[in-house]
Amino acid sequence: MNFDTIIAFIFMFGLLVFIHELGHLIFAKRAGMLAREFAIGFGPKIFSYRKNETLYTVRLLPIGGYVRVAGEDPEIIELKPGYHIGLEFNEQDKVSKIIVNNKSKYPNAKLVEVERIDLDHNLEIDCYDLDSDDRYQFSVDRKALFVMDEKETLIAPYDRQFASKTVGKKAMQVFAGPMMNFLLAIAIFIGLGLIQGVPDEEAVIGGVQDGAPADDAGLMAGDEVLKVDGESMDGWVDFVYYIQDRPNEEVNLTIDRNGDIIEQSLTTRSVEGNNGENVGQLGVARHYVEEPTEALKFGFTQTYEVGVLILDAVGQLVTGQLSIDALAGPVGIYDATDEFVQAGFLTFMTWTAMLSINLGIINLLPLPALDGGRLMFIFLEGLRGKPIDPEKEGFVHFIGFALLMLLMIVVTWNDIERLFM
Repeated sequence: MNFDTIIAFIFMFGLLVFIHELGHLIFAKRAGMLAREFAIGFGPKIFSYRKNETLYTVRLLPIGGYVRVAGEDPEIIELKPGYHIGLEFNEQDKVSKIIVNNKSKYPNAKLVEVERIDLDHNLEIDCYDLDSDDRYQFSVDRKALFVMDEKETLIAPYDRQFASKTVGKKAMQVFAGPMMNFLLAIAIFIGLGLIQGVPDEEAVIGGVQDGAPADDAGLMAGDEVLKVDGESMDGWVDFVYYIQDRPNEEVNLTIDRNGDIIEQSLTTRSVEGNNGENVGQLGVARHYVEEPTEALKFGFTQTYEVGVLILDAVGQLVTGQLSIDALAGPVGIYDATDEFVQAGFLTFMTWTAMLSINLGIINLLPLPALDGGRLMFIFLEGLRGKPIDPEKEGFVHFIGFALLMLLMIVVTWNDIERLFM
């Protein structure tokens, strides 16, 4: 394995997931939701850091990330009448800690039996003192801690839970992840445009390789190719495809050189293309425009064009024009990343931007467990005027996640097979 590729892959994966989850986190906090955890990866924790209300973690399996918002709290059990718990109080005589078990380790806690408890709306506990059997009603602090197995978790009043927010705020919090991926791609493409310039759409030669057919024929940087063999060229891409289809063939170029129209014949050379077949080549480089306004425009147009290509590929997968073999998992992405790293930093950053767009689009597909699936349920909530039963929605997302993991296993297996073919 190439060490540079390993570092580049970790950086790229971390950046894409971090930006995506940062979008979810920012808009959760803006909406007043309690974000319990910001995680990169899944599985066992390998690093954790708590700041204010949120636990920031890096987990073992590099297959995504998540922001866990209050309301999805498996560590907070439902306390029912008859439960024996311990209570600690703050200076305002409000409950500051609710201790569920291992109460002997909290000697200052008041031991009570629960009669009624509301940690969502009224923040009250009705209980009986286990020593005197006296009945009490205590107010619970909004920032009280729920203690289970000596692990402290901040309670979440209903107004801080995802379910309490408006349909618009819920949708924005979910959509913010993919949105940040699109914004990252735009920023990368703008940066590339500022560093290397913006590719000229016209068939303008930016440079000539020494000893190449174009050099032997006297072509120069700044020459604009108007026609080839009498056919008008609709930009650089049209010109390149025309030449690639004619290895070892003579072509006649009509060139605009500073206003002078020149006819020049030359023979293409033959080189091996990416698909293993021979293609024609003249040995010319594309012209780049170095203007800040063009770089800004390039960031948006390139993101749009790449997005259209990805959507087209998704459509072909749905219609069966592309098979599952066309998909790539972490292994396939790593293998492709190695090629882009070898091609240089700017090429690698282009690949990163393309993957960011891909991540944003895939997450918006209306499939369970993805952001698009969650948006679909929020949309249905808006139509019905009330949310779908959380247990039913959770079950659908669980099934969707299991199927996605199965797909990931199949795709990864295909990636591994391709490596040894």
